[in-house]
Amino acid sequence: MIGYFGYLVLGFIVILLMSAIRVLREYERGVVFMLGRFWKVKGPGLIIIIPVVQTMERVDLRTIVMDVPSQDVISRDNVSVKVNAVIYFRVMDPEKAIIQVENFYEATSQLAQTTLRSVLGQHELDDMLAERDKLNADIQRILDQQTDAWGIKVANVEIKHVDIDESMIRAIAKQAEAERLRRAKVILAEGEEQAAEKLRQAAVILSTQPESMQLRYLQTLNEIGSDKNTTIVFPLPIDIIGSLVKKLKE
Repeated sequence: MIGYFGYLVLGFIVILLMSAIRVLREYERGVVFMLGRFWKVKGPGLIIIIPVVQTMERVDLRTIVMDVPSQDVISRDNVSVKVNAVIYFRVMDPEKAIIQVENFYEATSQLAQTTLRSVLGQHELDDMLAERDKLNADIQRILDQQTDAWGIKVANVEIKHVDIDESMIRAIAKQAEAERLRRAKVILAEGEEQAAEKLRQAAVILSTQPESMQLRYLQTLNEIGSDKNTTIVFPLPIDIIGSLVKKLKE
């Protein structure tokens, strides 16, 4: 019969076995240290850890979606805006992610905030609103280069919102209205210029062909004469009168 001491030993062995067995999912890896020194990366599946002698840190290899808090940014044209973004990254090298940086998630978050302010501060407000794809690519490239030493791959960066002060929104609206008025005046001036050129061309043609001028006068008289209540004083050019007199003499 097993005595009290035997039960204690058996219980201790069971506890050791339970603490030695680890199960890692398909998307997990275990960074194993032996007596404080890096030993190897294990997983996925069932692995055995020697209690006391070995320790293990779990690392998730799935893509992490990180929301970057809203940052106060002053653009190159001295406009104060609030910008937030979202970053997609994943751990490519579990060993570096554990050994090279204390907390890779927090470190990536802080780096993303400072990079966001630095990159956007070099551009004007119009660039932030109209060239987001280019800014996203610039931020992604810088983050990917700096986090490579931590075994992290930054796959994508998306700027979500650019919040502008209310007074600046009114100023932008006035600027847009002024731009629309300018374009309308330019289009009107271009139309008048084209119409004047066409009239000049028509005048040249009519001056070289008096018969065309006569037909034009007759057409105009016909259009106006449709209204019987209208009295019209219609001047006739001298050349037309001269031409008529000449034909009558013949």
